[in-house]
Amino acid sequence: MNDPHVLLIRLAGPLQSWGLTGRFARRDTHTRPTKSGVIGLCAAALGLAREEPLGELAEVLFGVRADRPGTPLRDYHTVGGGTYPLRPRDLLTDHQRAQKATAATALKDSEPAPFGRGELEAWYGSPKYVTADPTSGALISGEVRRHALITERWYLADAAFLVGLEYPDAALLERIAHALEHPKHLLWLGRKACPPSGDVALGVVPGTLREAFETRALLPEEPCYDDEPPAPVTDVRPWAWIENPRPLPGIGPLSDQPVRFGADGGVHSLRWETRHRITIASHARGWDIIL
Repeated sequence: MNDPHVLLIRLAGPLQSWGLTGRFARRDTHTRPTKSGVIGLCAAALGLAREEPLGELAEVLFGVRADRPGTPLRDYHTVGGGTYPLRPRDLLTDHQRAQKATAATALKDSEPAPFGRGELEAWYGSPKYVTADPTSGALISGEVRRHALITERWYLADAAFLVGLEYPDAALLERIAHALEHPKHLLWLGRKACPPSGDVALGVVPGTLREAFETRALLPEEPCYDDEPPAPVTDVRPWAWIENPRPLPGIGPLSDQPVRFGADGGVHSLRWETRHRITIASHARGWDIIL
């Protein structure tokens, strides 16, 4: 059997969000990246379709070191309520509402209605009672049947994690690393509003997850533009969570082992991990990366 190798991945940015149990009204975030979220990131980089089997990608062992755990941040959202402009797409995909909405505009301007597709049977979901704004002429929803819904979105602000994927086949890890730096789909840190900053793939190294975490320095801080740069941090012992290939006594399972992804949210199974305080070696290798 081949010796283990580890792909190191840097997950850092202004905001991250790694949901576990969130629903529409309240989107939570885990305190660290989840295996499902990171494997989904790699699948997007590789260009895998949502329903495509994950294969070896789901078999890697997962670990994460919290170099900067970040600060929980609650964002205030409202959904619905009030009137709002409609896009042409909203009308093109609902021909009945489009015809009603554009009839008044056509009579006013004495020209044929630009929208309305009688052959379309489905509709996209534009609101009822579409009308034209009397001042601007823009098409708007004339009536809203519900009040605005207040929702919560939780994020981690200014966090930085060193993630490791351990697998015997170094060629697979190299292929993932190349895809992360040349992704076929957009990448984000758990949510579309959270793009990663700087380098993502930091290379493939021999050894286990714990060995990789102990022999690599803390991720550097973002650039400082003050007169004096901050002093290097040398005495911090970050927490790390390392996956075990089999259950161990006294360790609870996590339900973030991806089985498949899909429009319905996908399917996950259980996995096990242990938590460690990492003592970074004095000879730990530093970083020369783009932040």
